[in-house]
Amino acid sequence: MRTLKLILEYDGTNYCGWQVQGTDPTIQGVLEQALAKVLDGPVRVNGAGRTDAGVHALGQVASFQTASRIPCDALQRALNSLLPRDVVVHAVQDVPADFHARYSALGKVYEYHILNRPLPSALRRRYVWHVPGPLDLDAMGTAAASLRGRHDFSSFRGAGSEVRTSERTLTEASLAREGDEIVLTFTADGFLRHMVRNIVGTLVEVGRRRRTPGEIVGILAARDRRAAGMTAPPQGLYLVRVLYVG
Repeated sequence: MRTLKLILEYDGTNYCGWQVQGTDPTIQGVLEQALAKVLDGPVRVNGAGRTDAGVHALGQVASFQTASRIPCDALQRALNSLLPRDVVVHAVQDVPADFHARYSALGKVYEYHILNRPLPSALRRRYVWHVPGPLDLDAMGTAAASLRGRHDFSSFRGAGSEVRTSERTLTEASLAREGDEIVLTFTADGFLRHMVRNIVGTLVEVGRRRRTPGEIVGILAARDRRAAGMTAPPQGLYLVRVLYVG
């Protein structure tokens, strides 16, 4: 048996997230359907992260095992010929037998894109959150800095999250303006359900001066979702990269 690693890019607009959910369209679902055709049999893939409905990926990782001897480049071409145009396999690699897309991951990098200008965009509406009013980026940056380190992120955890612990180590929480967009970048050893979107919603409230940067410490200490801000919409969120040894 071989273990194969796939690196995927997708537009999550038309999907109900990564994980198979009955008859609803999902990224895992269309990928497994394509693999079944190429490999002439059912295949179960493991994803590095379960992105939600409407969330995009630049570097999602999936792994699976197969007895097929098809070369990696041939498998990549075959999959891309069968997958919908909004899902692309960027790489197929042979990896050690014990590799697992989720359990071998050391961390993930996410970006969130905010379109910060008076008027929305007709072309980018599926890929950004439009926030028309001015935002205090200095205050947002100060608030984001308070999130770095090892914390219990229960206040930023969405409902339905079944995890053993809500503690995570956030090594990067930064933001920068790029033209009319504000790009927020988060790197951590793991993320809770809706964690990035809840953080972004809270930081935007700081940017709107509805909260102060100093409130972040109290929000973390509360360990209560009601203490934090709104949940930012999904379309601005991107899984950029999954981190592994080497």
